Amino acid sequence: MDYISSPGGCRMNKKGTQHNSDKKLSTFDWLCDLQETHDDCSFVEVQFKNTRKGYYLNSNQLKLEKGDMVAVEATPGHDIGEVTLTGRLVELQMRKNGINSKKAEIRRVYRKTRPADLEKYEEAKAKEHTTMIKARCLASDLHLNMKIGDVEYQGDGNKAIFYYIADERVDFRQLIKVLAEEFGIRIEMRQIGARQEAGRIGGIGPCGRELCCSTWMGNFVSVATNAARYQDLSTNPQKLAGQCAKLKCCINYELDTYIDVQKDFPSKELPLETKTGTFFHFKTDVFKRQMTYSSAPGMAANLVVLSVDRVKEILALNRKGEKVSALEEKEEKTSVVNVDYQNVVGQDSLTRFDPAKKKKNKSRFKKHGSANHPQSDNS
Repeated sequence: MDYISSPGGCRMNKKGTQHNSDKKLSTFDWLCDLQETHDDCSFVEVQFKNTRKGYYLNSNQLKLEKGDMVAVEATPGHDIGEVTLTGRLVELQMRKNGINSKKAEIRRVYRKTRPADLEKYEEAKAKEHTTMIKARCLASDLHLNMKIGDVEYQGDGNKAIFYYIADERVDFRQLIKVLAEEFGIRIEMRQIGARQEAGRIGGIGPCGRELCCSTWMGNFVSVATNAARYQDLSTNPQKLAGQCAKLKCCINYELDTYIDVQKDFPSKELPLETKTGTFFHFKTDVFKRQMTYSSAPGMAANLVVLSVDRVKEILALNRKGEKVSALEEKEEKTSVVNVDYQNVVGQDSLTRFDPAKKKKNKSRFKKHGSANHPQSDNS
């Protein structure tokens, strides 16, 4: 196979190098071993910079494989991208994304890239960073409340897509005119969210790994603060927020598990009534099924750790108007039995055939003297 999976979430080629245009995990082609599934579909999936993908018609019946760089039809000119999926799965992906091949206008694949195409493509990509910096300055001069986060040049260099984020609606018609005059290309503006911007820029998260949004995540789900409360996480915004200044996407990863485990947990709002006073919920260890209560609300004082079953028992008594004398149950004294592990199977010792060790001769010296202090010679 030409490509193998990498633990880091990227695809590597035979030489072990990562493709620059492939920062997202592609769809796993589970039909790749069936040749007939690749011959009966004339559509291919092509991926461009970062997350942008498109579906194109292979009208020239080119022999395309996953990883091939191709020139595809664009408006105007042509664009350069990498083939990420071929065969029957392309039609399933198009149906999933709501693209009707019979009604929608599907553009064509022109050819596999030539050295001249790749040279022009690399020249266009080299101008993206400087173009973004210049565009930010022009937007600031026009006093537009927006931030241009990324620029993507078309493969032939005749068009550029400017990705921006803005909290409010922005009238950038004047900016488009200024950018077209400055760079002499066709301009397209696309608004993205803060999470999409973080995914395009990339970075390292507090877990030490590359950001999920820049490696494998394709769809972003809203994250609520209740998800952190279910998991008893700190409500400190600085700890919950990611590099996009939004709540971290990973807060949702284990949320369903926590919700399932806590279905039979008693309410945290109900205090425990005892003869010595009232105890309030302080924290919960979900997977140990333990709840900690404090004698003072909102602070740690006289903490008592109880099992969920014990908390239910106390609450049931409180509903009947009864108060327990102590939160903790009295432990019954149990006699400790020391188990003597013996040879109950009747096997002999494993060392029975080992040669016996010889004892050292400690009487090699004389009784009244030693090697260091010999007896004196009186003769």
